[in-house]
Amino acid sequence: QLRFVESGGGLVQPGGSLRLSCTASESIMYFGIGWFRQAPGKEREGVSCITAVRAGIDYADSVKGRFTISRDNAKNTVYLQMNSLKPEDTGLYFCAAVQPRITSQGLCVMTPRSDSWGQGTQVTVSS
Repeated sequence: QLRFVESGGGLVQPGGSLRLSCTASESIMYFGIGWFRQAPGKEREGVSCITAVRAGIDYADSVKGRFTISRDNAKNTVYLQMNSLKPEDTGLYFCAAVQPRITSQGLCVMTPRSDSWGQGTQVTVSS
């Protein structure tokens, strides 16, 4: 059973930065991993994903140029570096394995493999 623990969230001012970590209970070498977030009153949305092969990375349009996803398979961990944070980035951030397929362009798909979620980590961007 692949489980994830998210950490690194917090309260930051607009323009600030946070680095989220997602640590898995088992090897993630063969899994694509995604970050998702859910803002108050809104549905959960995909933020970014990374395939088992590092080149396969995608971001939601709203975070392109500001967020960077990376992975360290030796640590069973995926990171999300978030810079230039905006109030609309506020939400509960989750990570999960994504469906094992890629687009015709070789990008990951920001769709979780299952409906099993961890506790998430809260990100609040406010002045």
